[in-house]
Parts: sequence; C-alpha cells; structure tokens
Amino acid sequence: MSRVGRVGRIERTTKETSVLVEIDLDGTGKTEISTGVGFYDHMLDQLGRHGLFDLTVKTEGDLHIDSHHTIEDTALALGAAFKQALGDKVGIYRFGNCTVPLDESLAQVTVDLSGRPYLVHTEPEKMAPMIGEYDTTMTRHILESFVAQAQIALHVHVPYGRNAHHIVECQFKALARALRYASERDPRAAGILPSTKGAL
Repeated sequence: MSRVGRVGRIERTTKETSVLVEIDLDGTGKTEISTGVGFYDHMLDQLGRHGLFDLTVKTEGDLHIDSHHTIEDTALALGAAFKQALGDKVGIYRFGNCTVPLDESLAQVTVDLSGRPYLVHTEPEKMAPMIGEYDTTMTRHILESFVAQAQIALHVHVPYGRNAHHIVECQFKALARALRYASERDPRAAGILPSTKGAL
C-alpha cells in the first residue's frame, strides 16, 4: 500500500467477531469501511479521511446480540494496526494536537505516541443514548481499546456540545488530525528517535 512501508495489517478472529484492518499512514485518505454499524462506519471514515490514512476495515460480528463486540474488537484491531504501521517511530513528530468545532460542539485532542497507553476522556453528560444503532457510551470504550493496543497517551476533551452526533463526530475528526500530525515525519529530525530515553 505505501511506498515508504508505514503499513499495518491486523486480522483478529474470535467466537464473537472477525476483523480485518489495514492502514497506510502515508496515504491520501481513501477508505473502505464495513462494520455493520452505520454510524461507526461514518466515524472510521472520518478517521481515515481527515488523518489522510488509507484505511480498510472489514468486520463481521454478532450484531444479533448488540454492537458492543463488533465496535470493541474493531477498535482493538485498529490500535494494533496503527502501532504496527508506526514501526520504530524514528523521525516522527511524536506529539500532535487538534481542536475541531462541529456547529455547537467542540473537541480538543492531544496525543503522544509514547509507547505507554493512557486515556483521559471527557464529554458532556446527559447525551442522547443512541445514534442510530450506535450506543454513545461506546465512544470512550473505543478510545480505551484503541489506546491499549496502539500504546499511546491520548487526551480527548469535549467542553461543550448539545447534539450527540456532533459531539462524537468532532472527537473522531480531531483525533484523526492529531494522529496525523504526531505520526508525520519531521524533516529536521530524520533518523532521530524523539525520546531522550532512546526508546518509545
């Protein structure tokens, strides 16, 4: 997929789901997303397009139960694929942040590709519980699952917002841009690992 080889590919199969994720960090934002959960597909499409990641996600899950396993396992595979694509992290910026408005909602995202998983997440209380078939309490769990496998520190803050669709979507758009900025290569740091410890 990538002329510079920053590609991740993860296949994850359990009794609950079958997931394939492919990501190219140096892509153009081409996406092919199919999880069976329409709003989640929309959010993953935002992640690819605004991160300029070429992203393929194909998940078949036990949607006859509910969408939890499908959403969770997809996020785990996505995090693992992202980590794989980062490789040795030599020459990247490492840190990234982005603030994205979506009408009345605002998301602030900061990321450190640190090798240490940590999530801080806040969003407005009393959101609508569902967006189509998407349980809005799953947004934090998606981020938790992604962070655990990607091994990054991620801070996501939505200080205000009213519409649940907007509140969730601005988080994914800001996450996409923050990941893009953090994972891009710094022309002044070619061949340099961005850590005083010598490891990330």
